Amino acid sequence: MAYKIPAQTRIGHVHLKVSDLQKSLDFYVGLLGFEITTLYGSQAAFISAGGYHHHIGLNTWHSLGGKPAPETAPGLYHTAILYPTRKDLAVALQRLIDAGYPLSGAADHGVSEALYLDDPDGNGVELYWDRPKEEWPSKPDGSLDMYTKRLDLDGLLKEATGQ
Repeated sequence: MAYKIPAQTRIGHVHLKVSDLQKSLDFYVGLLGFEITTLYGSQAAFISAGGYHHHIGLNTWHSLGGKPAPETAPGLYHTAILYPTRKDLAVALQRLIDAGYPLSGAADHGVSEALYLDDPDGNGVELYWDRPKEEWPSKPDGSLDMYTKRLDLDGLLKEATGQ
């Protein structure tokens, strides 16, 4: 039988090369709301949600002043940030709108609702929440029936204000 990684395994953090640490901190901390857990001078920062040592590392060690990778180059497609509730995602959407920060997409995937945008270096970022597992759509054979449909942004925004 083929080896299977333990079911409790999680992705612990992502570490991104960035061109300008302050611009990245303005985005991830100032706009998205992560907290700085530690700085390494003006070259690197670790940030987190809720006091974890770090969910995201940001550094300019090999990328200071660099240009974004071409869209067709191999590499990270996006970093996915999982919000605990639909309301939390709605609040994030309202913050993006209030800041005039552009989305590159939004989708209902059946298992989740997602917002897509790029950070200041063009790194893809997905902000999403998962529906309860018992609501996930499935095919007749029991496998997931994920899809990409239009996300009702107005309905999501109503969640932010409790309407």
